[in-house]
Amino acid sequence: MWLYLAALMGLWYLLRWYRERQVVSHLQDKYVFITGCDSGFGNLLARRLDLRGLRVLAACLTEKGAEQLRSKTSDRLETVILDVTKTESVAAAAQWVKERVGDRGLWGLVNNAGISVPTAPNEWLTKQDFVNILEVNLLGVIEVTLSMLSLVRKARGRVVNVSSVMGRVSLFGGGYCISKYGVEAFSDSLRRELSYFGVKVAIIEPGYFKTAVTNSDTLSLGLKRMWDKASSEVKHVYGENFLASYLTGVKSFSEESTGDLSLVTDCMEHALTACHPRTRYSPGWDAKLFYLSLSYLPTCLVDVIIGWGSVKPAKAL
Repeated sequence: MWLYLAALMGLWYLLRWYRERQVVSHLQDKYVFITGCDSGFGNLLARRLDLRGLRVLAACLTEKGAEQLRSKTSDRLETVILDVTKTESVAAAAQWVKERVGDRGLWGLVNNAGISVPTAPNEWLTKQDFVNILEVNLLGVIEVTLSMLSLVRKARGRVVNVSSVMGRVSLFGGGYCISKYGVEAFSDSLRRELSYFGVKVAIIEPGYFKTAVTNSDTLSLGLKRMWDKASSEVKHVYGENFLASYLTGVKSFSEESTGDLSLVTDCMEHALTACHPRTRYSPGWDAKLFYLSLSYLPTCLVDVIIGWGSVKPAKAL
């Protein structure tokens, strides 16, 4: 019996391997729009797709980022300045894309832009601190997607949304984890709705990688700023040692993050170019071996595991 089961599993994996190796034809005629191309995943993906001959439309937050990207790519790649938190900027970018793709439509939309600051214990934050992250990581994704959907539907193309393992397990306070849970939910509903039009939606759930989002200096500076703004009661309850330990943990997470960003962009590239893309991709061994497994455990057990390694407030009972 076990032999038959093993053979069946082997056959299933072989079939999946074969299906996932099939590549979409005429890639050189397809347009892909990517947000957050100043650095990190978006920048690397734009350069890799450009090398494969796709027509890349790269959105950058700054002109400096756009110039640096153009200097490393072919003349096919075009850039546009985009602030995903501003409706007028999103509308202008959508019109810019429409003028370029014409009747072909937009084959790929990659919602990659994101931030992680401010991140701190929830009690240290204000409503606006949550809003600042949600506007980029969640509402920005939603607005950009809605503005481009008709173009993607016309091409029967792909939407690729960058979530995180923090969209599976919430390890810290602030808007980041909330935003990634929201991206998961939005992507799931979008995938089901757009399947009727031949559009595929994929979610990328990376572990920890060395990007601007996980930069320890940026995270530490944001944490200290939130501590300075916190009330005297909060400072008394948590204590200076909590802050110091939290900062040490942030630095440790950053140093242990994976430096090979291609593990993530390989997944993005596959989601855009494979005939049969996956629904979810989890690049990084920490994502595959720890966070995904953790997300399936009973909540009480997850709380114990996370709490065991967490920093404790000075006045904790």
